[in-house]
Amino acid sequence: MLAPLLVVAPDAVHAMDEPRSTEPTDAVSERLRSGDQDAFRMVFERLCRPVFSFILGFVGEAGLAEDLTQETFVRAYRGLKSLRREARLSTWVFGIARNVAREAMRAKHSGRAPVEIDESEWHEIRDDRAMPDRGVINSELQNRLQQAVAGLPERQRAVFLLRAVNHMRYEEIAAIIGGSVTGLKTDMHRARKAMRVRLAPYLERQASVLRGES
Repeated sequence: MLAPLLVVAPDAVHAMDEPRSTEPTDAVSERLRSGDQDAFRMVFERLCRPVFSFILGFVGEAGLAEDLTQETFVRAYRGLKSLRREARLSTWVFGIARNVAREAMRAKHSGRAPVEIDESEWHEIRDDRAMPDRGVINSELQNRLQQAVAGLPERQRAVFLLRAVNHMRYEEIAAIIGGSVTGLKTDMHRARKAMRVRLAPYLERQASVLRGES
């Protein structure tokens, strides 16, 4: 069973750990650009959970997030020939994930059919061991976090998910969603402030329970 995918510890709403890199090695990236399917599976294994977590924060539904994660990697697989040599692979994939999630949200609000997935291509590249176990994202805390994230404006939501959940550097986030580092830091500050406000009643209630108060 995988660890929870949208868990942001209470302290993380206030402060950030050092960003953790999910960037594949240069050797893997070079193999990928040459069309090596095994290299793509390695990239999928490394990025699947972070991408799923990012999309889940956008759409708030585990089943839909899994479908959109599949669509993200199908599009990435199809678009390998367009990947520039100087581009960071993880940034490129997250950019695709953001577009897929935004399309799905627009379709949901307009009543159109959701993003369609080419299952034949997906089965060629997927590795079930890397896919999330939906059972780990059904706790009350997960639900509260998802509700709080869903209440953020879209740009703040993207910055918060990429920074607080996926531990990306601001320079990487800028490459995905645009804007300056200064502006992104402002977005993150506002998102953290809003998250604290939204989570405060739940955290206070949990603290009372731990103290034995009714």
